This record gives sequence, C-alpha cells and structure tokens, in this order.
Amino acid sequence: MKRFWLMKTEPGTFSFDDLVRKGSTGWDGVRNYQARNMLRDEVQPGDRVLVYHSGDAKAVVGEAEVVRGGHPDPTQFDAKDDHYDPAARPEAPTWFQVEVRALRPLRPVTLEAMKREPALRGLALLRRGNRLSVQPVSAEHYRRIVKMATAPG
Repeated sequence: MKRFWLMKTEPGTFSFDDLVRKGSTGWDGVRNYQARNMLRDEVQPGDRVLVYHSGDAKAVVGEAEVVRGGHPDPTQFDAKDDHYDPAARPEAPTWFQVEVRALRPLRPVTLEAMKREPALRGLALLRRGNRLSVQPVSAEHYRRIVKMATAPG
C-alpha cells in the first residue's frame, strides 16, 4: 500500500532543484532516531514524498517518489562528511536512508498557507514542536497540499 511522506531539506544544502538536476538521490544525513526508524522500517518504494524547504523558505516545493527502501546511509562511515558517525560500523549501521527521485516541482505552498487551510488540521508539520525531518502525511493531506500547489491562481 502506497504511503505519503513529507521530507524536509535545507535549500542551501540540497534543494528540490538539486534533486531535479540529479534525478534521484539517497536522502542522507537524517540523524534523529524516530525519523531513522521510519526511513529504515516504513518508507517503501512507490511511496510519494512532499519535499519541504525548511529554514527561511518554509514551503512544500516539489513532489518525489521513493525508488529504493531503507538501506544504510553511507555518509555515516565517511570521516570527511558532515554526517560522519564514528560509532557506526558497516556491519552494524546506525543510520539509514531511502532513495528518492524527483517527480515535479510544485508552486510553493508556504507553512503559513498550510496553517490557514482548515483541511490540513492534524497535519504533523503544523503541530507545535514537531521538528522531524521525515514525517508521515495522510493521503487526504497529501492530495490537499498538491491541489493547493497546482490550483490556478
């Protein structure tokens, strides 16, 4: 069964445009245990992803698809990478990633616009204190955000 996700990225580090240029990439660098568990255990090929620019942008800006399920994040083993984890070992990885491919850019749907949309009540992104970089999205919320991004206007 296809699931829906929102994945955050800092546009200055890796933007949706970067994903479009690459075509697909490992969604690496997630260093939160709850988000890691979702990547490792729940996110599956075929799932859809809303790509959210965090930082100053704060908006859903694109749609992607998961093309490979959870597998060890190679950045944890690279001492030259910002996401290096000296405690992680290849035979017992700590951190996981999925591979996603860009589907299409969306007209930005800002955090403020989502907060004003009654149909998005209950969206995890809008809960106080929710800072997870990977979070589930209901099919209804996913469709509503895509509609907001593609509606004439």
